[in-house]
Amino acid sequence: MTQSSPSGDAFDGLFSQTQIRHLMKTEFGRAKRYEYELSCLLLEIDGIGAFRDQFGFEAKEDLCSDFVQALRRATRSCDYLGRMMDDRFLVVLPHTGSPGTAVLAARLQELLQEIELPDSDSPSRLQLTCGSAHFSGGTPMFFDALLNGAEAALQTAAAGTHQIQNS
Repeated sequence: MTQSSPSGDAFDGLFSQTQIRHLMKTEFGRAKRYEYELSCLLLEIDGIGAFRDQFGFEAKEDLCSDFVQALRRATRSCDYLGRMMDDRFLVVLPHTGSPGTAVLAARLQELLQEIELPDSDSPSRLQLTCGSAHFSGGTPMFFDALLNGAEAALQTAAAGTHQIQNS
């Protein structure tokens, strides 16, 4: 299922950073109250800056747009999609635990590999680095801890050999 385009961020209808954080906070409150799982997945396309330098800003935006289309195809209509700073993306996944988030992250990595890149002398495939964090109903935690956990997992994945990291 795909997500309908909200009237949020001008970039392909994704929620803005402020909106996605607010929606995540709201969904976190629901998950805590009704004791269901909630995951967030922070995504970063590795080498996007070098890609922009080689092919230009328009090519980078086209690549991000293609990735967002793939992201929409891979997520459910109840998932929230937003664009964060530094060309990162945040996916909020209600009623989803660690196994489901890992499956989505692997699927997104495959979808990124399928995106056509501009011609170049040294063709290379882009990689997706993913950091995720999870909330299980009843666990004492705050909304910011969930987002910080995804950020820490993303940093760990970027620093290591793993492209997908869970906190």
